[in-house]
Amino acid sequence: MAAKYIFVTGGVVSGLGKGITAASLGRLLKDRGLTVTVIKLDPYLNIDPGTMNPIQHGEVFVTDDGAETDLDLGHYERFIDVSLTKNSSCTSGSVYYNVLSNERKGVYGGQTIQIIPHITNEIKRRIALNEAEGIDVVLVEIGGTVGDIESQPFLEAIRQFAQERPGDCMFVHVTLVPFLGASMELKTKPTQHSVKELLGIGIRPDIIVLRTEHAIGQEVKDKIALFCNVPSRNVIENRDMPTLYEIPVELEKEGIADIVVERLGLTCGAPDHTDWLSMMQKNASLKKQVNIALVGKYVELHDSYLSVNEALKHGGLDHDARVHIDWVDSETITDENVAEILKDADGILVPGGFGTRGIPGKICAAKYARENKVPYLGICLGLQIAVIEFARNVLGLKDANTTEIDPDTENPVIYLMPDQYDVTNLGGTMRLGQYPCMLDEKSKAYAAYGQQLIHERHRHRYEVNNDYREALEANGMHICGVSPDKHIVEMVELRDHPWFVASQAHPEFKSRPTRPHPLFSGLIGAAVAYREQKNK
Repeated sequence: MAAKYIFVTGGVVSGLGKGITAASLGRLLKDRGLTVTVIKLDPYLNIDPGTMNPIQHGEVFVTDDGAETDLDLGHYERFIDVSLTKNSSCTSGSVYYNVLSNERKGVYGGQTIQIIPHITNEIKRRIALNEAEGIDVVLVEIGGTVGDIESQPFLEAIRQFAQERPGDCMFVHVTLVPFLGASMELKTKPTQHSVKELLGIGIRPDIIVLRTEHAIGQEVKDKIALFCNVPSRNVIENRDMPTLYEIPVELEKEGIADIVVERLGLTCGAPDHTDWLSMMQKNASLKKQVNIALVGKYVELHDSYLSVNEALKHGGLDHDARVHIDWVDSETITDENVAEILKDADGILVPGGFGTRGIPGKICAAKYARENKVPYLGICLGLQIAVIEFARNVLGLKDANTTEIDPDTENPVIYLMPDQYDVTNLGGTMRLGQYPCMLDEKSKAYAAYGQQLIHERHRHRYEVNNDYREALEANGMHICGVSPDKHIVEMVELRDHPWFVASQAHPEFKSRPTRPHPLFSGLIGAAVAYREQKNK
């Protein structure tokens, strides 16, 4: 049976949570026994988000096969518990790049290249790449807002796609219903105008999802149904909730998944939300609390570390602990104030990053964690920071550094990976995607994972310099995880520390609310023990 397609569009304003809506719907369909995948169509002209500033765009999410993608793919993976691929991300930049490359190669035989049909055909081709064997439903989120100039080729492409596959496609439109405090009423006119804009493009929504801060009564739903030409049952409330993970439960109550199943003629079982509801119940009854200091340089935008943020909460579920994240700007930390800034931390996490800004403060944080036995988790750059700090203050190599910051250092304990020497382009050229790692069976990391061979996702150009491995080991830093050929240092930990573990990979990308990642569970477990000991 051919896959069915659900196109999710947004109206009125950006940032409505289309990705969460799509991810939640995907979860509800999966709980009915259906196989679901997702693709995000983004209208910006970057080839991918890999070169974009996290403060502007949020984190770059990395797939198993090494695609640098929008953070919404993280929501999809966490909610639906799937591993997506490069086919799940499509930008205007990549579409135009492919079309223009084909034009240069003569693929089009001298045709005049136009938005229609060449750009729209490429978009349709990219959507169809997700129709793998065994896939029942493909959710397609279109970034941006209906009415944006940038989104028009994507909207025209999905209109054509649905016309070419009658009965196999449906449209879900997510809009804002604002509440005016002065008149104490919800306003439906923005939704009406948004749907009118969509109808003008040739797309009639099957379901309208209303984002709102306040409960929407049946009267408002009936009004929107009347003016937007959809059944009242198909007008769905999606109210703000205390946590993102409550949204699938609320959308189930609204009946959105049943409408989809009926509309697309899907054959599936009754919903079984046991795992999700168990996770929700656990989250609602957490008895402990720990404070984790997240020491980064993009802390003004929490979406820059979105997957880390979520993975920490997942780790808390394993230990009956609510995780409070203290967002610490690494540029504010010095040797003089580090103890004061981090005095309330039950655990310290140094995440990934690039460039020189904020590095001294991260080194101070790693030193504080090492000397005061505070649980520490280093991620990517966080591993490199731990090695630099250890080399400077334990090995006595005062100028130890990474060549990313100081190309002329006499002690480059972190240096550019050999296969990166001749790389000139920035985007898509790092060590990206999933790689294997062999763990020492006598390590804390092995105890956390419970297995020797693991696979984690990477995004880096620099690595630990093998010339210093012997000295690090001899002085108490255990190289506990390496690539199968033993060339690349993948994980380190301190032998005389309750929990000081660092990974060159990005474990946050594989954490799920129903399956917390071992390293984040390990950090929170150690933080709970540290807090209890401290309180004694």
